[in-house]
Amino acid sequence: MPRLSQQLHPPREPAPARAAATVLLLRDTELGMEVLMTRRSATASFAPGAYVFPGGRVDEEDTDTRRIALRRRTQPRVQLTHAIAAVREAFEELGVLLAEHADGRPVSAAEVAAMDRSTPPAVPFAQQCAQRGLRLATDRVFAFAHWITDRDLPKRFDVLFLVARMPPGQTPQADESEQFEPSWVRPADALERHAAGRFDIIFPTIRTLQRLATFPNVHAVLEACASERPLWSSCPRAGLLKGEEARYMEHESPYGELALVCPDGQIGHALDWQHEVPVPLLHNVQRLTAPNGSVMTGPGTNSYLVGDRDSGYIVIDPGPNDFDHIGRLWRATQGDIRAIVCTHSHADHSPGALPLQALCERRPPILGLPSAPTARPTARFTPDRALADGESLKLEGGPADDGSGQRIAHTLRVLHTPGHAANHLCVVLEEDGLLFSGDHILNGSTTVIDPPDGNMSDYLESLDRLDEACAAFHVEHILPAHGYVLGAARTAIARLKAHRLQREAKIAAAMRKKPSGTPQDWLEMAYADTPRHLWPVAARSLEAHIERILVRASEPAPQPSSFAPE
Repeated sequence: MPRLSQQLHPPREPAPARAAATVLLLRDTELGMEVLMTRRSATASFAPGAYVFPGGRVDEEDTDTRRIALRRRTQPRVQLTHAIAAVREAFEELGVLLAEHADGRPVSAAEVAAMDRSTPPAVPFAQQCAQRGLRLATDRVFAFAHWITDRDLPKRFDVLFLVARMPPGQTPQADESEQFEPSWVRPADALERHAAGRFDIIFPTIRTLQRLATFPNVHAVLEACASERPLWSSCPRAGLLKGEEARYMEHESPYGELALVCPDGQIGHALDWQHEVPVPLLHNVQRLTAPNGSVMTGPGTNSYLVGDRDSGYIVIDPGPNDFDHIGRLWRATQGDIRAIVCTHSHADHSPGALPLQALCERRPPILGLPSAPTARPTARFTPDRALADGESLKLEGGPADDGSGQRIAHTLRVLHTPGHAANHLCVVLEEDGLLFSGDHILNGSTTVIDPPDGNMSDYLESLDRLDEACAAFHVEHILPAHGYVLGAARTAIARLKAHRLQREAKIAAAMRKKPSGTPQDWLEMAYADTPRHLWPVAARSLEAHIERILVRASEPAPQPSSFAPE
């Protein structure tokens, strides 16, 4: 984790999240599957006026109600309690009761209408059901999603979103105090109305409806939930985009950056890509993005400034030889640059080093690894000094504010990571657990491996090495040369490696299926899920995979051991 002294926002404790449950009541119609939604009171303390699914807090009595609740053999007890709460809330808010008699007969609309829905009722909900010989149909309620309210909100809930088929013969009737206007709506229609400004829904509801819209019918939804685990679990984070709040889930590209800059949910980080001024990520880390955006570079090449005014700065990846970008780097550091590190020699990373060095009075050394003979003519690079694998670069700043008398240090550990380029390296900011990944790991795209300077086996081995470094230095965030900061570093590395191996398996299958085919044939088969306009780029990584497959095929098979256990 980054040091507290380097974080931009003072720490704060988010409000505790209360256990809650909500249920998506579903039905099939000739026009498609519909879900029941209702409008919250305009005076509600949470999401006033928004359309939601019925639900509310899990109460202590919901645990006691298990005695009249039906349970699947595989249904977790905690999930059963949430299902009970959801059934109770659907009854109280909309007069819909998921229950049956002991002989399996469904509860009738007249029986439901005769029950007390007031809050609190004169007779508790469970007791009313028991008096009528009813059992809650919680064995037909399944977990769909798990949401934890964003850290920035003063009122937070830990909510299990459940799904169930609407019981036959019942008509929803809003309580007209907390909920109004019960409406059956197709998920896609609800999203369209929201986009048009005619149907107010909050972020978790939007994302839940988006996922729900991918299912053709109720059976498909319930079948997807048969594993007894939510399809996803999320605690969103919010940033600013075009001056307005924008929220993101864990799998979306800005999430890791928000976790780094605003760990406790503070909304103060602008996510707009701009090239005029550096973007502070920590007190000792800034990002200035070069104005060289393209299909290959995304929003542009990220140049990172590590250090502070007391320590001076190390610039990681000065970027292309762009006059304005180099001038901005110099001004942002006030010319106090102690070293310039190039992660590799490609034209969008290292050409800015010499002109940036020339601007500085002290002429900081240009550090990195010289390009290999396999590098293309446009990627030739010779540093002032080659960095040794495992070497440390250290800046020492002003005194720490903890009264220890020690000075604040910023230590960059160098790791040689060939694969994308033979001279590629990454660096770890040890004190703050940050990995500067160059082009080895990107956010929003997959690194191109372009032989002969690129090598797929080297690339995969370097991923393993980075994973080990993340474990050793407690790295949680990856700062790539293109795109936002990535969070959950080791998980990101594992997914990237799995993606590479899955792609390689597709290529190997295409080669077996069409052994006399050309690389273009195999490209069309193995990259059928990739937009065609990206195939020329994908063809380069295809070549790297083919090279690796052929090398591995030519290696002798491992011989069985002659050792026989006694």
